[in-house]
Amino acid sequence: MAGNPAIRAAFVSTNSITQGEQVGILWKDLESRGVRIHFAHRTFQWSSEARGKAAVHCVIIGFSLHDILEKRLFDYETPKSEPHELGVAKINPYLVDAENVFIEARRDPICRNIPAMAYGSMPIDNGCLLLSLAERDQLIAEEPGAAPWIRQILGADEFINRISRYSLWLKDCPPETVRDLNRVRERVAACREFRLQSNRPQTRALAGTPQLFGEIRQPSKSFLLVPKVSSENRIFLPIGFVIPEIIALGTTLIVPDAELVHFGVLSSTMHMAWMRAVCGRLESRYQYSAGIVYNNFPWPEPTEAQRRAIEAAAQEVLDARAKFPGSTLADLYDPVTMPPELARAHADLDKAVDKAYGRTAFASEMERVAFFFERYEALTRPLLPPTRSGRKRCGSGGPKRSSARE
Repeated sequence: MAGNPAIRAAFVSTNSITQGEQVGILWKDLESRGVRIHFAHRTFQWSSEARGKAAVHCVIIGFSLHDILEKRLFDYETPKSEPHELGVAKINPYLVDAENVFIEARRDPICRNIPAMAYGSMPIDNGCLLLSLAERDQLIAEEPGAAPWIRQILGADEFINRISRYSLWLKDCPPETVRDLNRVRERVAACREFRLQSNRPQTRALAGTPQLFGEIRQPSKSFLLVPKVSSENRIFLPIGFVIPEIIALGTTLIVPDAELVHFGVLSSTMHMAWMRAVCGRLESRYQYSAGIVYNNFPWPEPTEAQRRAIEAAAQEVLDARAKFPGSTLADLYDPVTMPPELARAHADLDKAVDKAYGRTAFASEMERVAFFFERYEALTRPLLPPTRSGRKRCGSGGPKRSSARE
């Protein structure tokens, strides 16, 4: 194509090249070589007729080394739907009508005064410290003294589907207690042996503290829990507040200093539009990340009245959930079984969050995403002339320096 710029090409690809970190890695290089997208089909499902063949989520991208005025973008209501064409002026690597923007992983939120997000705790124990409900009951029956050292744990699956799982949590347990509890001691010894046999030097080093999780990030106060992976069929991401006595595992992300307003914004259609546009995927499921999704998210700049409105609507969402104590989050957020009370609460929350962004309505999700890309570009573009502090503007100031890690 470099030898003959008139050439046009098009490829079918898995949709991963338009999601997550791959976009910055691939498309920044292609843009530097002069590649311009002429047309694209957004994510659709391509099923082979072969027996037992898994369906693949694909995109089609047509491009060349020269630009054209009339671009064509085809969208699908669901991956199995028929396409409909959108009139667009631009097509960026996320297959959105917006300028080329590359969302790359960052260690800190781009917006000031936003709490840091981190991974949950990692056992790195080969299951030696973990317990099913039946194993917990049996251990307590055999050694009642172990009860104070057992805590409930939540990974993404346990959180969404209300599965009861537990773990030995021996962080402050006296050595003599571990010595006297034979079944507990056996599990700790097995954990030590597993770590010693590892080929990974960091894991072998953890054999020196076999009674502890390999990586501990458990907050000391209530925190917001976000599943790292969840179903693409849900309209909203199932997130929630968790008490510090429950241990969050590494299949979740946690926001220790989150407040009701943060829960509200992250539970909104605005945030869902951003997440769907930039997150990675595991198969077709959403794969949330701190570095790509959360730390790059352009938060609203609400007035005090708008903040109170978001908080009130967020509490309505929690109250609506509480009316169904027997339902899991999977039940509550299934588009087919979602209770009308919860749907109305989310609609009210969306109105409050949209207003905080200075909008009363968006025509489509793509319009929301295009809005975000413009906002993101403004937040991350160096200001000319630079401000006295040299910081980018976001809310009341530049990016907050924090210890956020993905």
